[in-house]
Order: sequence, then C-alpha cells, then structure tokens
Amino acid sequence: MHRLAFIMRLHKGAEAEYQKRHDAIWPELQALLKESGIQEYSIFLEEATGSLFGYLRINDKTSMEALPQQPVMQRWWHYMKDIMEVNDDASPVSIPLKEVFYMP
Repeated sequence: MHRLAFIMRLHKGAEAEYQKRHDAIWPELQALLKESGIQEYSIFLEEATGSLFGYLRINDKTSMEALPQQPVMQRWWHYMKDIMEVNDDASPVSIPLKEVFYMP
C-alpha cells in the first residue's frame, strides 16, 4: 500500500463552492477512483491560504497514470477549473509531497 500526499490551491472565496461540489461528488468519478485502487482519499482545507492538502492510499501508484485519460476525470477537471489553480489541460496544479515521517 502506498500513501501519497499533495497540495493544490483554491481561488480566493471558492471554499464553500469547492465543499459543495465535493459533497455531491459524481458516483461515476468515485467509482473510477475506487476501480483505480484508491482505498482512501481525503482533502483538507487550510482556510487562511486556500491551500488544499490531499492524501490517498493506493495499492499500485502506477494505476493513477491512466486517470488523466479517463473522460469522467477530464469532465471533473473542467467542472472544477473555475475555482482552483489548474494546468493548461484543466488538471489541478498538484504539488507532490515527500513523506518524511510515518507512524503506523
């Protein structure tokens, strides 16, 4: 099992909308993530800066490489691009974090 963590950033004032959209996450997106081997997925908000901290557990992290080509993933990115920092392809700007401590 691999643990992955990353940071993304919301546009100022988009916190409530981000929460609203994730409260109603699309069932087909949730199914895709689970089918990709993601066991747990949490996103935390640092309200003062709009920084998002994402954490997930996955069996095989190479299975995430196929996610960007999935139509439902691309639709989600386009749905979210107005409220967060994104790349040219509408994927969220995501900065991977290096694990420096773990206590099981």
